[in-house]
Amino acid sequence: MSTTLTTVSNDDLRQVGKVETLSAAATLTAEDSGKLLILSAAAGAQVTLPAVATSAGFSYKFVVGATFATTAWTIKAATSVIQGGAIVNSVNVPAANENTITFAHAAETVGDFVELKCDGTNWYVFGLGTSAGAITLTVV
Repeated sequence: MSTTLTTVSNDDLRQVGKVETLSAAATLTAEDSGKLLILSAAAGAQVTLPAVATSAGFSYKFVVGATFATTAWTIKAATSVIQGGAIVNSVNVPAANENTITFAHAAETVGDFVELKCDGTNWYVFGLGTSAGAITLTVV
């Protein structure tokens, strides 16, 4: 049985989801909320999160889509408001008042990911990295 979808409402888009491949630096906006963002470039870059105070309800998921040959990918908040953690090589890596998430080059594995959700005060992170050092959560 197959179904043909001829029109797509906002509810359908939320259920299907949005995917975007990033190959260069980017600054995220409200329109990017809910997207699966694939990090896919040999040279990493910085992705800047929108201001936490205007981002309540926003969410983003970042997934490594290709290995990084030369530099890391970073996800940066303007202030130290990243809370939560990631499981990296079976070890909990906590985040308490951090501002930078780094996918380290030479340690990343395709499929490593972090998810971010905002409540208007903090960005809450959860992630999974396969190799030791694949994901770090720091203040830079």
